Amino acid sequence: MSRNTVAGWSFILPNFVGFAVLTLLPVLVLFYVAFTNWNVFGAAEWTGTANFRRMWDDASFWTALRNTVYYTVFHIPLTLAASLGLALLLNRKLRGVRFFRTVAFFPYITSIVAIAVVWNQLFSPEYGPINALLGAVGVDNAPGWTTSSTWSMPAVIIVGTWRYMGYYMLLFLAGLQTIPAQLYEAAETDGATPWQRFVHVTLPGLRHTTFFVTVLLTIESFKVFDLILVMTGGGPGQSTLVLSQYIYQKSFEENQFGYASAVSIVLFAICFSITVIQFMVNKRRNS
Repeated sequence: MSRNTVAGWSFILPNFVGFAVLTLLPVLVLFYVAFTNWNVFGAAEWTGTANFRRMWDDASFWTALRNTVYYTVFHIPLTLAASLGLALLLNRKLRGVRFFRTVAFFPYITSIVAIAVVWNQLFSPEYGPINALLGAVGVDNAPGWTTSSTWSMPAVIIVGTWRYMGYYMLLFLAGLQTIPAQLYEAAETDGATPWQRFVHVTLPGLRHTTFFVTVLLTIESFKVFDLILVMTGGGPGQSTLVLSQYIYQKSFEENQFGYASAVSIVLFAICFSITVIQFMVNKRRNS
């Protein structure tokens, strides 16, 4: 074996070992545990597809799945629109634009616990400034937000959009800066309005960036966990219970690791299927 080969493997091996031990092996174990009845303290008992059959009659599982889809369906377009709007606004040559970009990105790196505490105070039905503002403009029956089973998920979606839009704004900014300025100049010369330039120049130029952001947003939305855990705890009732939190409950709170692993596989299958469909649709559009 040549020296270059040994040197190459010496760079690759640490990362590969870390991936194998911390990612690949746990995933393989997960697929095995999903077909067993295991509570950590004893030996795993092979049960075949019993965990998956149990899911079919589990009302809490279907509630968590519906809530996850609810969050995803609204979170993706709202975050796309907010992040693209921020990117368009902060792509201009404005005074202090770097400061405003930093401010927009800051929520993404802020502690999720701090975010939950602050927003729960803002959403407070009794003394929160949001309901106070709604009352000031004439809204008599202001929403209960995180204390209401109807408004708790919209509240989480609002906070999730606010938290992540700064990160995706940076991706859109990078995409905007790859669009040649000559295209805008030519469109303006031909008499195109700002809206026409956005539709016929900006959006086509951001096609690949938008696809990438959509894939990331889809995966992030389906596996949402920390925000809901610290903000609502899945409540009131099960109004904000999502699949990731349900997996956490079944495994670490109820010690049903076999069933939790089966739910994890279902969540993985959903994310994988949707991602494959997105790639197929994108490939067809580009061909």
